Amino acid sequence: VLPSPDGPAPSVSITEIRQYLRAQDIPFHDGYSCLHTPSLFTGDRGDQPLSANAPFTLFIDKTTGSFLCTATLAEGTWQDFQANVEMRHHGVTPIPPASSEETEEEMRQAREDARCIWERALPLWELLDEKETKETKALFGISQVTDATLKRFGVRYLRAARSLVFPWFSPQDATLKGLKLLRVEKKGGTKTYVEETLPRFDSYRNLFGLPLIGRRDTELVLTGWELDALALHQAAGVASLALPRGASSLPPTLLPYLEQFKRITLWLGEDLRSWEAAKLFARKLSLKRCSLVRPGNLQPRPLEALNQGLNVTKILRSALLASHKSIISFRQLREEVFGELVNTEQVSGVKWARFPELNKLLKGHRRGELTIFTGPTGSGKTTFISEYALDLCMQGVCTLWGSFEINNVRLAKIMLTQFAGRRLEDQLELYDEWADRFEELPLYFMTFHGQQNIKTVIDTMQHAVYMYDITHVVVDNLQFMMGHEHLSVDR
Repeated sequence: VLPSPDGPAPSVSITEIRQYLRAQDIPFHDGYSCLHTPSLFTGDRGDQPLSANAPFTLFIDKTTGSFLCTATLAEGTWQDFQANVEMRHHGVTPIPPASSEETEEEMRQAREDARCIWERALPLWELLDEKETKETKALFGISQVTDATLKRFGVRYLRAARSLVFPWFSPQDATLKGLKLLRVEKKGGTKTYVEETLPRFDSYRNLFGLPLIGRRDTELVLTGWELDALALHQAAGVASLALPRGASSLPPTLLPYLEQFKRITLWLGEDLRSWEAAKLFARKLSLKRCSLVRPGNLQPRPLEALNQGLNVTKILRSALLASHKSIISFRQLREEVFGELVNTEQVSGVKWARFPELNKLLKGHRRGELTIFTGPTGSGKTTFISEYALDLCMQGVCTLWGSFEINNVRLAKIMLTQFAGRRLEDQLELYDEWADRFEELPLYFMTFHGQQNIKTVIDTMQHAVYMYDITHVVVDNLQFMMGHEHLSVDR
């Protein structure tokens, strides 16, 4: 749930941040998406000024002002940072902002569960016999990936769950912080990959492959899938990392770990949604250092390229620069236009799985479009729209709800019932199972209710887009958000 309207996170501009750091004599330099400063939480303590010779391990996000110290993993808001600076002035040792005991306990439990699974998992080349190893590799489509590559990235196999296990090691001391399990489900002739993370979806921030990055690496390929990172390293020998949630979002807390790279190539997948996501992430990472691999028949995702024997290095060289100048010629657009023609089906947006008739009308959910549903009170607008949004959300479309008419508890109850497809009040013993699955969806709610100041609402939406890469916003309904007197003034 996003910050409540009583106290939304006060926004801070980059100019204010710079002025504050100068006024406090804190040395800093400008990075791509963060400002770098020496850490308040390491080395010299008390009222000594921070030395410009100390390593710059504290990163302040230029958009939100929140900080992360990569040396101690302390993180917090801009207000937390200012409070810690004040403490230093009074000779008090700054303490990292604490998360709630409940969260701490959950994380500790997740780490413990992850450790137990990790110890039971085997390296793929240590299975019973060569036949089992071959069959397992074929199932996951990694027959071309060598044992040396799997070993380098520490990939294991959990026989009981028939899942590949990808570790999340702390960049600080290489301890195990969590895991991602990947299994294959076959339905008819199609293979679908199912992922599960420890800790849960919203606390899982593993940049898979990070411990293998050297201090001198300046070029990076960012992928949306762990198996793609393996394929890239093997086929092209490049430094590669996989995002924890693929093309659905790039959490801002990961930006400090990407600051050392002068050039980042985004190769997130093989469909147009990955291409749209790459353009969105490039804005967060700073356009001038990003290049994008355009999906197409001859440029599938990295694992597929390795399996088809394509020249991965050549594909990386053909990546397009993310930053377009203000005026461009058709020659620069030529590749993108071709991409739209090749992928006509995908250009029309994310299709609804439950509403084939709606696909005929709207062609799918397309970013940048506004759709208005009208109808008299009680005609089922909210019920339908929650089903409509849930359909997209289950396909990985990050969704933000602004429910001004009915409260979030009632809305969540409607959506959970639609998600489970059953009356949970009659089967309460199933509640936890369905609630756990519902919690994994990329779904966020604004906590506003009734008439609101439109600027506050839009600020909250913009914050959500930056933090969670929201691509679908639902406002229910416009009348409540605007208040009746606004309607006559400025429709």
